[in-house]
Amino acid sequence: MTEEFHRIKRLPPYVFEQVNKLKAAARARGEDIIDLGMGNPDLPTPDHITEKLIETVGKPRTNRYSASRGIPGLRRAQAAYYDRRFGVKLNPDTQVVATLGSKEGFANMAQAITAPGDLVLVPSPTYPIHEFGFIISGGTIRHVPASVDDTFLSAVDKAVRHSVPKPLALIISYPSNPTALMASLDFYKEVIDYAKKHDLIVLSDVAYAEIYFDNNPPPSILQVPGAFDVAVEFTSLSKTYSMPGWRMGFCVGNERLCAALARVKSYLDYGAFTPIQVAATAALNGPQDCVEEMRQTYKRRRDCLVETFERSGWPIPAPGGTMFAWAPLPPGWEKVGSLEFSKLLLEKAGVAVSPGLGFGEYGEGFVRIALVENEHRIRQAARAVKKFLSSGEQTLHNVIPFAEASGAR
Repeated sequence: MTEEFHRIKRLPPYVFEQVNKLKAAARARGEDIIDLGMGNPDLPTPDHITEKLIETVGKPRTNRYSASRGIPGLRRAQAAYYDRRFGVKLNPDTQVVATLGSKEGFANMAQAITAPGDLVLVPSPTYPIHEFGFIISGGTIRHVPASVDDTFLSAVDKAVRHSVPKPLALIISYPSNPTALMASLDFYKEVIDYAKKHDLIVLSDVAYAEIYFDNNPPPSILQVPGAFDVAVEFTSLSKTYSMPGWRMGFCVGNERLCAALARVKSYLDYGAFTPIQVAATAALNGPQDCVEEMRQTYKRRRDCLVETFERSGWPIPAPGGTMFAWAPLPPGWEKVGSLEFSKLLLEKAGVAVSPGLGFGEYGEGFVRIALVENEHRIRQAARAVKKFLSSGEQTLHNVIPFAEASGAR
């Protein structure tokens, strides 16, 4: 019983674990850590959603098993949201499946459609479940550089032409976690045209569709004519309504893919707790001013981060959406690498960020900074960063020789 189990052995090392252990140890010592690492929304869930949950919990029979694919009212509410937001018509009975967050939906979709050895094209950098879900399911992955220009489809085309077996599916995720890249409808049209021509399934993740800035709302891939033939899309209430722990998301689109996901889920769960589904219905059908308020909060934090970190000596591109900034390592720190830099920043400055390497091979050289602290704390972090960077010569002297001596790249 000493050998690792087969599926566990297939999982790559969890890069974030090293930073998380350091963070936990620092907090155990009583240190104040400004945590800009995990994308865990700190804003409260709007009152009308919480009140609906409390009201429903007190009703008879709501404690019983729920519906695996989601109660009918919730699926109708998600269909109404897509019609209102994107002008996309969905059949709530056949084209909408409620999931326990978009992460669970992705993982179980991988279980539903993957045969051993199937190849899936995954952008890099990307949210880890996009690849880990298929690795756990027995598939294999091939990375393509994440972008929204011609280089992406060029890389996809190269992978399709030179891969054996031919890829089963293509993952896309915009607005992107971690890079915050935004896709246009024209980009989606090219993706769908290519997917239909080469018989590729498209799995689109739009968990951050409602966190956008500068009056630039992201489109849905299902707005493209013919997208329903090959694509499904995953959404989440976690960020939109600050409901991360509620675990409520959706898969919508192609009927065959939705049916496959619902079939797998029917063996694994009975769906979310019914009062949570009722409250999620209230979120989708209720007043949406709370979404705009959250959006403006994240925008103020973004602006504060970009301004204060620039003054600290760390220029950070302003993201057009999501609750993240994708930051290249500060000038002079490139040789250290994203993991070692993240550890040093935590140890020396008390600021936690996520190393880009944890999001895939093309994430090296960057860190992800989450907008999950208020503006006062962001300014505090910027001051700590400035002090840390000013001592860079001494810190780098201690780190780089060790890294080179150990053969690190």
